[in-house]
Amino acid sequence: MVKPPLSTIGLVVPDLANPFFPEVVSGVIDSAAERGWQVKIVGSGRFPDEAETVRTFASEVDAMVGYFNHLDRAPGDLEVDILVVLLDAEEPVSTCGAVTVDVDAGVRAGVHHLLERGHRAIGMIDCSTSCDRYQRRRSFAAVLDERGIALAADAIEESEQSIPGAERATHMLLDRHPELTALFAFNDLTAVGVVRAVHARGLNVPGDCAVLGFDGLALGELITPTLTTLHVDKRRLGALAVDEVERLLEEGRREDRHVELLPELVIREST
Repeated sequence: MVKPPLSTIGLVVPDLANPFFPEVVSGVIDSAAERGWQVKIVGSGRFPDEAETVRTFASEVDAMVGYFNHLDRAPGDLEVDILVVLLDAEEPVSTCGAVTVDVDAGVRAGVHHLLERGHRAIGMIDCSTSCDRYQRRRSFAAVLDERGIALAADAIEESEQSIPGAERATHMLLDRHPELTALFAFNDLTAVGVVRAVHARGLNVPGDCAVLGFDGLALGELITPTLTTLHVDKRRLGALAVDEVERLLEEGRREDRHVELLPELVIREST
């Protein structure tokens, strides 16, 4: 039996309130529209079990693009016949396409920038609720180690992905390490909280403490000082995922392939 042509892509995203994801969604929608495909969006919180998300959503769409942290089985093993492209998955899944951000390269570029600005006492506000869980932390520590710079065991503070959460985490970190002269934030959303906390302590950004973000959200240009960040082309990320759907569809097979998007260091006033 010949399958009908693809007409609808399912897009699974974790949090549309996070300003990172609407731009990815726009990239998927625009790229799909160029091919005459529709996009159906679902929040991953709708189903706590990611395998169940694939099973349930597969009956409503012809292919899937999604953020899955813990999907460890191929669609065929879940008894569904559907093309799946993973976005920023921590581990590859057999027969699924994958599009990710090269987090390691981005973090390295950012930390080297701080080092070039003369900073040696650098801390980090990290988050665990992400597809690339602790990758930023690992890369951050690796760069400092390669440069022979000691990183205190408690110079990394974990935060929820919110501005108030990052403010609290920054105060806790600077209470322990007031000597820090630069802070690398997990993403731009948390970086805003870092800037707010540093200012609340009567310190100047970047004079007393430089702040570096990650993601390149528009809000980074709206705060004072404007935020230095590792910019990710989020629309391009979504478009690349649709490209992978088309590739898998045309090739007629689902071999593993990993497409990476390189972040770009954008230097502004906060460093």
